Amino acid sequence: MKGSIIQAVLIAAALLLSASVCVAAESRAAAPGEATGAPKAAEKGAKAKKAVSPDNPVDINSASKAQLKMLPGVNDAQAAKIIAGRPYLSKAHLVTHNVISGAHYAQIKDLIIARQK
Repeated sequence: MKGSIIQAVLIAAALLLSASVCVAAESRAAAPGEATGAPKAAEKGAKAKKAVSPDNPVDINSASKAQLKMLPGVNDAQAAKIIAGRPYLSKAHLVTHNVISGAHYAQIKDLIIARQK
C-alpha cells in the first residue's frame, strides 16, 4: 500500500515537471523580441498596428502603456497602475492585487496574457 502511494506520487511529480518544461519551452519560443529573421523595426511597427483580440492578446508583463490602453476600458491611470505592479505570475493577479476590478477583468481576461521571462 505504502509503495503504491509513493509510486503514484513520483509519477505525478514527473508529469508535473515534464509539463512545466514543455510550457517553459513553448513560451520561450514565442517570447517577444526574439530574432525570427525579420527586422526588429518592422516587427515593432506590425505589432503596434495589430488589433487586440483573443488571437493576439496583450502581455501585461511587457506591454507598453499604449498597448495596454488598446484594451477596452483601460485608461492612462489604469495602464500606469498595471505597469507599476509588474511582474504578474498570472493575469488573474490583476484582480487579486487590486489593480483592476473583477468586472473589468471579466471584460478583458480573454484579451490578455502574463508571460514569464
